[in-house]
Amino acid sequence: MDGLFSLQGKIALVTGASRGLGQGIAIGLAEAGAEVIGVGTRSLEDTKEKVEAAGGVFHEIIKDLSKTGAAAELGKEAIELTGRVDILLNNAGIIRRSDLEDFSDEDWMEVIQVNQHAVFQLSREIGKHMLSNGSGKIINIASMLSYQGGLKVPAYTASKHAVAGLTKSFANEWGSRGINVNAIAPGYMATDNTAPIRDNPERNDYITSRIPQGRWGTPEDLKGAAIFLASDASNYVNGHILCVDGGWMSS
Repeated sequence: MDGLFSLQGKIALVTGASRGLGQGIAIGLAEAGAEVIGVGTRSLEDTKEKVEAAGGVFHEIIKDLSKTGAAAELGKEAIELTGRVDILLNNAGIIRRSDLEDFSDEDWMEVIQVNQHAVFQLSREIGKHMLSNGSGKIINIASMLSYQGGLKVPAYTASKHAVAGLTKSFANEWGSRGINVNAIAPGYMATDNTAPIRDNPERNDYITSRIPQGRWGTPEDLKGAAIFLASDASNYVNGHILCVDGGWMSS
């Protein structure tokens, strides 16, 4: 069973790895044996230290995925850096909050660029490389808002619905060619993105009351799902969106 979940000898590219969910997943993949390329808009020294403390190897790429063409550039840079990429984890994401009637075009376009367009571009570029190798694992980070509408976050909701659709579309095209494409839909996680909600006592109490496990999730809670979808244990899992939500969707 250890071999089934082992990532020894694999190279994983993780976007948005400087903190939060991305950092937690990067550490988890390293703990399972993967060499990690972490991507962020600023220094990833903290992630590097934690990956190396877990016995892993870490490479850093600074890249702003809100810039046009940055995701395609990233794919080429990552392959040049390590020679190959076996696992792609599309985690980078941003959120903008505003009443719908005041939501700006600028905020809309920035969220769609990072959360949706960059996922498409990077998956396409790394996918070409994986096709040439005959194998690969692509894991997207979806959301509870891949299923629901949310409040004051129209661009985020649209982008996360799109991530779910892209996951299924890519899986349909590449599943027979050695590439597994799946997604993780985290529930309500204690990260910087959700700080405004957790700081609102009424919203925080309502959300916590809806979670059967009675607490918000943490980056640690995503490690197992990420390792599963990155490993041979999930070789017959394709186009699936795995909810890691403490039971939110069943409540």
